[in-house]
Amino acid sequence: MTKTEKINAAIESGAAEARELVKYLYDHPETATKEQLSSAAIVDVLRRNGFEVTYPFMAKELGYDTSFCAVLAHGSGPKVAVLVEYDALPGLGHGCGHNLHGSLATLAATSIMKLRGEFHGTLMVLGAAAEEEDGAKLVMAEAGIFDDVDLAIMMHSNGGSTTPEMDTLSLRAYKVEFHGLSAHAAAGPWFGHNAFTAARKFLDLVDARRDSFRPGTIYSSVMLQGGYTPNQVPDYASLRLEFRSTSLSGLTELDRITRNCARGASLAMDCTEEFTLLSKDFYNMVRVPALEDKVTELFRARGERVDPVVPAYASSDMGNVSYHCPAIQPMLRITDAHCALHTETLREATLEPLAFEQMKKGAAVIVEMALLIFNDAEFRAQVRAEYEAALEKVNRKL
Repeated sequence: MTKTEKINAAIESGAAEARELVKYLYDHPETATKEQLSSAAIVDVLRRNGFEVTYPFMAKELGYDTSFCAVLAHGSGPKVAVLVEYDALPGLGHGCGHNLHGSLATLAATSIMKLRGEFHGTLMVLGAAAEEEDGAKLVMAEAGIFDDVDLAIMMHSNGGSTTPEMDTLSLRAYKVEFHGLSAHAAAGPWFGHNAFTAARKFLDLVDARRDSFRPGTIYSSVMLQGGYTPNQVPDYASLRLEFRSTSLSGLTELDRITRNCARGASLAMDCTEEFTLLSKDFYNMVRVPALEDKVTELFRARGERVDPVVPAYASSDMGNVSYHCPAIQPMLRITDAHCALHTETLREATLEPLAFEQMKKGAAVIVEMALLIFNDAEFRAQVRAEYEAALEKVNRKL
């Protein structure tokens, strides 16, 4: 058998099991940090296929027990990490397709296990829980889990097109609180300091700065608390806000602007402001041309049309991984409908016949990428050189 025939056979032998996993995760959607059934189902598949699994993994560091780490150590050599996502969205279930591409990554991992006679090295399969919130990859990356990895790879479900990479924006999230002084709104409002007005003026000031934001900036906010009754001057108001940038340096600049706007609004209303970071920062993606070119080549060899990478419009904890090792997250077409992520359309597409066929195709590409890293020293060196050059360029912008 040729290498391609062996890969195809390994994929086909696990396809039915992976399809059952897609449906199980769909039927049991669990939100971030609560993925008990989902993580256990994936771990069961990995163990049945011969993996040694640590489960839970890094529970103390993460603050929850739904991540795992499965390892296949087959002699000395390079190290590849395959990342598995499986959390759902509140009220929407798997509207981001994690049930499909989490099962895809699991299928790729079990297929590599079946092909272990074809390489020497270590495969690490990481259960990346809570991607929709804090993101396990954020903590894992900070802890150094990826520092000795030669390739970290996963694939993300998409509507309408396949692209070799999901470019990402850096992201920071805050809770901003304004503290004032209560007073009767009719009998003595002059005794009060209106925290709600300070919050509103803060947003006005941010809006006034939008015309000077750098391209690619996204700024979003919601009011959490703005008072209790109209006849009382609000002494407390709070917001949740997120801002995104194409670089970490842009994130730092947005942070400075945000704090100045909050301080200005507080000074005007005789209030004070308080910032609470809601999660670790999400980083933009360090892109590696050699990886993107090879993914494109492999998809096209399997008859898949590959479109150019679109400008970054979202954030992912995969970006943080990419600051520690060469990493890639292709977007895989699971439906011909051009639909956004986090939609019912994408959720329902995960159960369609096309999605299952694309799952096998995507899993095969992950397997081929892993085998290239394990076996092709020249390609591995090219990836490392291009990655280090890209990382240096990104770091110069910090």
